[in-house]
Amino acid sequence: MQYDVAVIGAGVCGAMITREMSKLDLKVVLLEKCNDVAMGTSKANSAIVHAGFDAEPGTLKARLNVQGASLMAYYCNKLHVPYKNIGSLVVAYSWDDMKTLDELFERGFTNGVPNMDIISQERLREMEPYISEEAVGALWAPTAGIVSPYELTIACVENAVLNGARVKRNSGVFDIEYKDGLFALSTASGVIKAKYVINCAGVFADQIAKMIGDTSFRIIPRKGEYYLLDKNEQKMVNHVLFHCPSKMGKGILVTPTVHGNVLMGPTAIDLDFDSKLDVDTTIEGLNIVKEDVKTVIPALSTRNCITSFAGLRAHIDINNSDFLIGPSKANEHFINVAGIESPGLTAAPAIARYVANIFKEMAPQYPRKAQFLTDRPAPIHVNELSDEERKVLVEKDKRYGRIICRCEGITEGEIVDAIKAPCGARDVDGVKRRTRAGMGRCQGGFCGSKVVEILARELGEEMNKITKFGNDSVILYNRTK
Repeated sequence: MQYDVAVIGAGVCGAMITREMSKLDLKVVLLEKCNDVAMGTSKANSAIVHAGFDAEPGTLKARLNVQGASLMAYYCNKLHVPYKNIGSLVVAYSWDDMKTLDELFERGFTNGVPNMDIISQERLREMEPYISEEAVGALWAPTAGIVSPYELTIACVENAVLNGARVKRNSGVFDIEYKDGLFALSTASGVIKAKYVINCAGVFADQIAKMIGDTSFRIIPRKGEYYLLDKNEQKMVNHVLFHCPSKMGKGILVTPTVHGNVLMGPTAIDLDFDSKLDVDTTIEGLNIVKEDVKTVIPALSTRNCITSFAGLRAHIDINNSDFLIGPSKANEHFINVAGIESPGLTAAPAIARYVANIFKEMAPQYPRKAQFLTDRPAPIHVNELSDEERKVLVEKDKRYGRIICRCEGITEGEIVDAIKAPCGARDVDGVKRRTRAGMGRCQGGFCGSKVVEILARELGEEMNKITKFGNDSVILYNRTK
């Protein structure tokens, strides 16, 4: 089938760009190689909305970070995505660190970050009672926050679909030809033709660009490993807590999550170019996180860890590691959105608008649609309702009264909604990201089999066809009884 625009990669940037494209009177398709959206960096990162004091002034990172941070609350409100404006603290442990805080403050001021302050040891202890006694002060940035990155990605895709966009999963691109003004993208699900291509392929963006003869950049996969702690640790930390940054990034951080857990990490280890699927955790990496966090909040223990995970950042080897966003020199109808490492999540709303403006200049023949649905219908979260609201809901549909995930209080009705949604869940992890069924203390140990059963029923599949995350990740093989 032929489209006007093909977006490659359904991470948070690809999702938000597809949503922007769906505002125009054109045919847009989002191509994703996995069984679901948000399967790469967008499901395994720190979930931080950065204030914008880290990036070098004058870079795209600096400009789009600050813009994205200011836009995030608006987008999350419109799309009903969890977001909390809790602020961040860069903690100093020496007077040399305090000099670094002065430099960060000046950089943030130049970048346009509002309301920053360098606070005293006493004020820091008021804000973070469990902070290390070695801490001597901090840079306070109240515009920082936390968000759910995979829920933001899913919400943007759903909104784009409601506005006419198409999504093709299990459609990894393995070859691209350009002839007579059309790209022919060979994918795992067939050939897709498009007049314009937007490359948002994350750690694989260089390989996609190479398919059109663009070898101007390479992506280095940078692995980060994390601990996720149970909700009973949430009293230990109130804000996003950073070390002073190094050349490898912002270092190990400790932060609450929007759902009440505590996240610790990440490490920063550059991998070989051919290691773009390596998201295994390691004893060495997790030990680095555990030991480093002791210098921030000594009483925080990994004994209450409910899971650990690793993600990859798309570190680019040119432009002083700035974002690479713009038409390719190999083909001006092909837009690269590459090297979107931290603060890529924060910048995503601004990146989407930036790319949309590039496209409008490139292709002014596509007018804005007369009608565009800015909102996504709010998902039902039964555990957030009052007793009376729950009663009314259950009277209408008894499935909202049947608890499937006891840890998170998720009902059958919510799981069915997630499956039937635009670009709905097709596998167990898809249900998990949309509803939190399986994200609690037992990590799906009790509810997993019920989720498989519901997926099979709603998708009209045999239970041994249901996977954890697509491909060959089947959970059940054969019936034994």
